[in-house]
Amino acid sequence: MIDLWFVIIAFLWTGYFVLEGFDFGVGLLAPFVSADGEEQRQSLQTIGPVWDGNEVWLITAVGAMFAAFPAWYAGMFSGFYLPVVLVLVGLIVRGVGLEWRGKVADPAWCDLGIVVGSALPAFVWGTVFADLLYGSAGAALLGGAFSLSVCLLHGAVFLALRTEGPVRRRARTAALAASVVVIPVAVVALSSMGSAPALVALGLLAAATVLVFMRREGWAFTAMAAAIVLVSVAVFSQLRGAPLPGLTLAEAASGPYTLTMLTWIGLIALPFVLGYQGWTYWVFRKRVQVATVPPR
Repeated sequence: MIDLWFVIIAFLWTGYFVLEGFDFGVGLLAPFVSADGEEQRQSLQTIGPVWDGNEVWLITAVGAMFAAFPAWYAGMFSGFYLPVVLVLVGLIVRGVGLEWRGKVADPAWCDLGIVVGSALPAFVWGTVFADLLYGSAGAALLGGAFSLSVCLLHGAVFLALRTEGPVRRRARTAALAASVVVIPVAVVALSSMGSAPALVALGLLAAATVLVFMRREGWAFTAMAAAIVLVSVAVFSQLRGAPLPGLTLAEAASGPYTLTMLTWIGLIALPFVLGYQGWTYWVFRKRVQVATVPPR
């Protein structure tokens, strides 16, 4: 049961990183790949139907940690109290910006909130997990730079996949520009991990760049998602031995009865959550055009 719930929690965090990763990237890039208000609405419409659903993965991951591994939850979120507060502030500011942008006369402050609210979590989560692995400020900063740059590339590829016209062309250009930063940072961050999943992830990041250049955005997005999954596998594989310094997984876990009850609840609820989110992405799978974006 302990290993099962560790895998479930790793799966939930991985889903969050993959889905919110392009959310954050789109939020960061929307003002820069859009020439006017209509194009910016086109860019943000690509995540409009799904961004709040993507945040459910974070809530579920944290809730599962609280129930299955309370000592891990307590140690992680008390030890990283300030970074977690920054993440929450960023998510709140971003949510307000996305919801209010079409309801105010001057959306400039909403756009700023979306950019800042996307950048904060994208950077901070990288610092938190790098600190958990290596326990040093230098590694934390490198982890933050890596996660932020990957989100930029992931968001640019997603925009190129989901839009038409000038925004699509600028998104491809942004993806190629972001790769100039992502690849060197990834070489340093992932090669230091020394695991096979991390090294394969590095190759997939490079492949995504080539695929964007070839205008194969669908395959590029698949490569980006796979790279993030493999990085997450590498991270949680290292955390399995000691999720916190001096704390084993068995010591962090709840009792057998609690884990058994959680398993039954998860077996009932998880398929519905996955099915609903998959259906949402299927419904909103078409490219977004300026002509189809609702007026502000």
